Amino acid sequence: MTFASKTAWHLLETRSVLCNGAQPFKLTSGKFSPVYVDIRRLIGFTKARGEIMDMAAALLKEKIGADHIDYLAGGETAGIPYAAFLAERLQKPMVYVRKQPKGFGRMNQIEGYFPEDGAPRTVLVEDLQTDGGSKKVFVDALRNAGAQVDHAFVVFHYGIFKASAENMKAMGLNLHALCTWHDVLAAAKETNAFDTHTLNTVEHFLNDPVGWQDHYAQKTA
Repeated sequence: MTFASKTAWHLLETRSVLCNGAQPFKLTSGKFSPVYVDIRRLIGFTKARGEIMDMAAALLKEKIGADHIDYLAGGETAGIPYAAFLAERLQKPMVYVRKQPKGFGRMNQIEGYFPEDGAPRTVLVEDLQTDGGSKKVFVDALRNAGAQVDHAFVVFHYGIFKASAENMKAMGLNLHALCTWHDVLAAAKETNAFDTHTLNTVEHFLNDPVGWQDHYAQKTA
């Protein structure tokens, strides 16, 4: 079983990804989606979390090389626990990055010890990525502090939005992820995790998310 398929299975098992073709989820943006992701939920499942983090550490060793990683940086807030789990496995120092400076005390945006000289090779860690735009604030803060940030890691990448690759290129980042929605859909079909209507609805959404949302909005108007 590949990293992608095993991660997808754990996400389904822990209900960290949900699918509903009959009553789509309303997102913060006000749009609707037949899929919903809650990777934060994983931290409450010891076995699944442990196996996923073992795979994550192995992935980073394979794609980057442990000797080419000096620091792991968790993005506020969901990336913090995953950065901590990875830091333990890779035996690397860790910091976490706020979305904005704290506003008192040391006025820190980066918490934890970060060297003032050199250019530590730092991997940004978050739980998931949709289009990747939100990573810019973390990347900018790390680079302004002198870090070399060429890589980012997420447990889950939607893998359906063109803007994701565009944003990564614009920021000069290589994205590493354990699995995507297509991996989850394949695992869901294999295990009959959802009924046929739901699986078909999700597949239509993944193939054309914007078109699906526009059609759903017109249908329910």
